[in-house]
Amino acid sequence: MDEVKYYTKEGFQKLKEELEHLESVERPDISKQIAEARDKGDLSENAEYDAAKNAQGMLELQISKLQSEIRNARIIDESKMDTSKVLILSVVKIKNLKNKAVMTYTLVPENEADLKAGKISVSSPIAKGLLGKKVGDTADIQVPAGKVTFEIVEISR
Repeated sequence: MDEVKYYTKEGFQKLKEELEHLESVERPDISKQIAEARDKGDLSENAEYDAAKNAQGMLELQISKLQSEIRNARIIDESKMDTSKVLILSVVKIKNLKNKAVMTYTLVPENEADLKAGKISVSSPIAKGLLGKKVGDTADIQVPAGKVTFEIVEISR
């Protein structure tokens, strides 16, 4: 049984677009490469043919994995989520009580994390420490540099 993964609507759409690209662009390209290599003669000593067949195998594996991921994907419905506490897809403004730095993060599914865009995985130490908290709560979170205390300043969607 494959593992269920959660996606935002945008993340799920990206997954479907990637699959579509592999099936409609990459697959025909590799088929063409195989045909061209086959036309060059003896297949037993044809390195181009072997390389194209290996590439085809890798592509089919990638397509199969994406199809499986799409079958087991669950889209998170933001409209049914409580905004009074920190949950997945919450935009959380937190303040480091030690150095007074204020940061804003969006808690996203693991496969959509992008720190540069301010999106952290719900399975990251910071997100795990924030989940379930309300505005004004503090969270002691163990990070690589030691234990840090954050105050939740704001929660939004």
